[in-house]
Amino acid sequence: MTSPHQADRLSSQRSWPVPAVTTRALTYEFRVEGHLDDHWSAWLGELTITRHHDGTSTLAGPVADQAQLHGVLARLRDIGATLLSLNALEAGRS
Repeated sequence: MTSPHQADRLSSQRSWPVPAVTTRALTYEFRVEGHLDDHWSAWLGELTITRHHDGTSTLAGPVADQAQLHGVLARLRDIGATLLSLNALEAGRS
């Protein structure tokens, strides 16, 4: 059995990966089933909504960080949208 002192020493010796911190927003593209009205844009973080002939919508725009990304996903869930795909786009694309 490991004592608390030994456990503290072992955990301090572990090398955990540190996530990279980005200082710029990434552009994301969310594709959902159905056609979303333009009024959802402001509620979803000012994302641009494009409606497609196949009955889907694409929402695209900058997302500052993981917290905002999860917020957009939660709001899409809250309005009952079915997420078909999510892509992080190269810098400069939207």
